[in-house]
Amino acid sequence: MSLVKLVEPIPAEELGRVHFIGIGGAGMSGIARILLKRGVAVSGSDARSSDLLTELRELGATVHVGHAASHIRDVNTVVVSTAIRDSNPELGEALRQNVRIIPRAAALAAVMTGKTGVAVAGTHGKTTTTSMLTVALQKCGADPSYCVGGQLVTTGLGADEGTGQAFVAEADESDGSFLMLAPRIAVVTNVEPDHLDNYGEPQAVYDSFARFVERIGETIVLCSDDPGAAELAPIARARGLKVVTYGEGEEADLRICDVVPRGLGVEFTLKGHGAVRLSVPGRHNALNATAVIAVALDLGLPFDEVRDGLAAFTGAKRRFESKGEADGVTVFDSYAHHPTELAADLRAARDVVAGAGRVIAVFQPHLYSRTRFFADEFGAALGLADEAIVLDVYGAREDPEPGVSGALVAGKVTLPAGNVAYAPDRAAVPALVAERARPGDIVLTMGAGDVTELGPRIVAELRSR
Repeated sequence: MSLVKLVEPIPAEELGRVHFIGIGGAGMSGIARILLKRGVAVSGSDARSSDLLTELRELGATVHVGHAASHIRDVNTVVVSTAIRDSNPELGEALRQNVRIIPRAAALAAVMTGKTGVAVAGTHGKTTTTSMLTVALQKCGADPSYCVGGQLVTTGLGADEGTGQAFVAEADESDGSFLMLAPRIAVVTNVEPDHLDNYGEPQAVYDSFARFVERIGETIVLCSDDPGAAELAPIARARGLKVVTYGEGEEADLRICDVVPRGLGVEFTLKGHGAVRLSVPGRHNALNATAVIAVALDLGLPFDEVRDGLAAFTGAKRRFESKGEADGVTVFDSYAHHPTELAADLRAARDVVAGAGRVIAVFQPHLYSRTRFFADEFGAALGLADEAIVLDVYGAREDPEPGVSGALVAGKVTLPAGNVAYAPDRAAVPALVAERARPGDIVLTMGAGDVTELGPRIVAELRSR
């Protein structure tokens, strides 16, 4: 489905009766939940049943399992995701009836209209930073509305309607749809080449973020440690935006010092403010937390309350999420699917074991195009583990490419050959991990595909050995 280009958001009250094609998706269901809580009539369909569909029915939505043209009845607006193909019968019927069709991002922009919009963008760290900001604002009593690309551990939800004025949203650059948002405040955590199946070449990624700056109303928060994000500062200043930078470098407005791992957390000092302690690991989370502080201060919230809110954040689903422990081995799961994300999580895992154990990475490449583009970089990132097990590619929306498989990545891993395994049979992975893991080790499953299902199976295998 091609994106519909919209210049300005449509207010939610003008959407009328809304039908979501693919309502069971994380982002789509979240927007539907918010509309339902505002009293908007919502219907939708999805290919298969799920707990999310059950929850939406309980909130009052009319939800269908399976797609059919007959579902487009008395509908004013149809919301689609990029996963919806042009052959979808509901999309075809909406076109026949001349019903307004908008992409998911335009629906998100609609529910943000009238609120103090805060959008978190960046190639990496969006979900964690958005989640962290949401929890911190909740703990400060601000009760924001939010729409996150994952689930908060604290609420089990990826989106909800709050009573406060702020609306915190994850801004997805993968298909360029973040250009439909018009936030008052925005964060850009970093800018690196990714989603080249959509953008074609790296410069187009940087250009899209420069265009995103044009959509921001007042304030942009940028990581000055990241060259791609830092390049946006002069563009933002030329537009008259307030620019707040953060990082470990001396030039940062909010400067991080003395980053120290603390078990499954990390502690750091924010110059001019004081110590901050997190319950999630990794230097990258110190940066994410500082972006949150910058936004909260811009919203007029006191630092001490924000710091306490950050300490209460225990993570988001699939972001270094614990899946259990058995026989002295702890298993975590991560959505990391870009080399930079793998490297950040593996460094965090090494901080957690603190020399008392080893790190075993179980990685499933996501998309054939991304695997081809970044095979060398994936290999280098996995070299930060002690042992690496590489699954075959999770193709998602792409067809296989000749010569592109998990073996391509396994062959690039910068570890001794005996410490690297290519495992095309996913079912064999739990036993393979159990053969290699020792008490004190961490196992980290990584990828945006169904590798997430392996965590509990690995724990069960470890218990039975």
